[in-house]
Amino acid sequence: MIEQRDVVIIGGGHNGLTAAAYLAQAGLDVQVLERLDVLGGAAISAEAFAGVDARLSRYSYLVSLLPQRIIDDLGLSIELAPRRYSSYTPVPGGDTGLLVDNHDPMATAESFGALDAEDDVVAWAQFYEGTQHLARALFPTVTDPLLTRSEARAAVGDDRLWDALIEQPVGRTIADTFSNDLVRGVVYTDALIGTFAPNDDATLLANRCFLYHVIGGGTGDWNVPVGGMGAVSGELERAARLAGATLTTGAEVVALTTEKTVRWVDATGVEHETSAEHVLVNCSPHELARLLAAGDAGPASTADGAAAPPAEGAQVKVNLLLSRLPRLRDERVDPAAAFGGTFHINETFSQLQRAYDEAAAGQVPGVIPAEIYCHSLTDPSILGPELRASGAHTLTVFALHVPDRLLTEANNEAMRATLQRAVLDSLNSVLAEPIESLLLTDANGQPCVETKTTRDLEHVLRLPGGSIFHGDLAWPWAEDDEPLDTPARRWGVDTGMPGVLLCGSGARRGGAVSGIAGHNAAMAVLESR
Repeated sequence: MIEQRDVVIIGGGHNGLTAAAYLAQAGLDVQVLERLDVLGGAAISAEAFAGVDARLSRYSYLVSLLPQRIIDDLGLSIELAPRRYSSYTPVPGGDTGLLVDNHDPMATAESFGALDAEDDVVAWAQFYEGTQHLARALFPTVTDPLLTRSEARAAVGDDRLWDALIEQPVGRTIADTFSNDLVRGVVYTDALIGTFAPNDDATLLANRCFLYHVIGGGTGDWNVPVGGMGAVSGELERAARLAGATLTTGAEVVALTTEKTVRWVDATGVEHETSAEHVLVNCSPHELARLLAAGDAGPASTADGAAAPPAEGAQVKVNLLLSRLPRLRDERVDPAAAFGGTFHINETFSQLQRAYDEAAAGQVPGVIPAEIYCHSLTDPSILGPELRASGAHTLTVFALHVPDRLLTEANNEAMRATLQRAVLDSLNSVLAEPIESLLLTDANGQPCVETKTTRDLEHVLRLPGGSIFHGDLAWPWAEDDEPLDTPARRWGVDTGMPGVLLCGSGARRGGAVSGIAGHNAAMAVLESR
């Protein structure tokens, strides 16, 4: 017997929960099918270390792109705490570094001066005035039907700025704007999170990544979710349940037909069929193509990349739990300030290019570029009372230029150990003491360090090639000649199949913890009814 629903959502990540809440609030009969036994997808908190009272944001860690409109519409109780310090970047091999203090421009200018980068102080201020102009113009549009490229350019209203950050490789603009190698690298890292690209990227994929990283909230600020990332997904789950959505975990979707019938297996092994007027796909376009192929259609029946080969992630993530913050080679900087923002390691402009070249040649970079986030400094609530009292802290290391092409199913375990060692060595190169001496141990006596490769992300979360964006990011607008003649196309969630919509990171304006794709898919459904 085939069960009937108004909407079935495949995947209970934060975007699927967002869509479920909106559609259930509108009175639709909605069911979410989540393969794992917990909801939230990559936006979860977890006890990563056995017997240790610390709930880490295991995969995603900061929030910038979640619109206030979604928070208000769904009545979410979410606290996003700002970080006083933007970043600290040690000079590789030196005993000084660049500290960018959001609250003290004079201190920031002095830090530039200590690097002999005085000429870049004014350039820095002007450059980020430009990104904030982009943010104010473009971020309010991400929860509206798509603008065209011409409309987006007109909304920005500054052709010189548009050309510098949209039409020309952003790495080239950065190289033309700043003179200091370290300063250039700090700026360019926003173009590389989850993206494998050289410093001068003719494909402009780095530009797209950069744009999403600087427009969030209309400011570009990245904030810490109080209570961990699980608090964000938990609120979305609460909103969806209160609205009346049915949320089913342990539900493995095995096929989708062109008639919008979803075949799925529950936690007990019983197979079900559910038919719906609308099917929202909160998984990658590659996963959608696989489900269609298992149904009654081939992958070629879908558009917008659903039949494209899987994208490639380019990162490794390492979670650490320390007895205290490490001492720095730069004794003038308090570790609490250095780790209070984004801590960049070995991310000068030249180091980023060198690491890219080595990885593109099939080698693990000799020096891994990475950045670090200390959630517990801004939000100690993720630690149990005893850990907080002891002075313990979490560190999340997000390493760049480690593309999935370096890994195979056969070498994943060995590569995890190799990459973990490389990341810790990169970190140790800028510290005054080895990080290993500060690692706490879990209930089994093992050091509190956890490393996730691209293959791990594919296995656990079904991110194709470990791509945190489900594929290459798209511009947050439509091209001028692109048809916008259906609700799905207008909202950037089209798959080429009527009634089947993307609502995850693979949608237009997807990526990051934002809920935007879920919101937009829900709006397309409501507009089409």
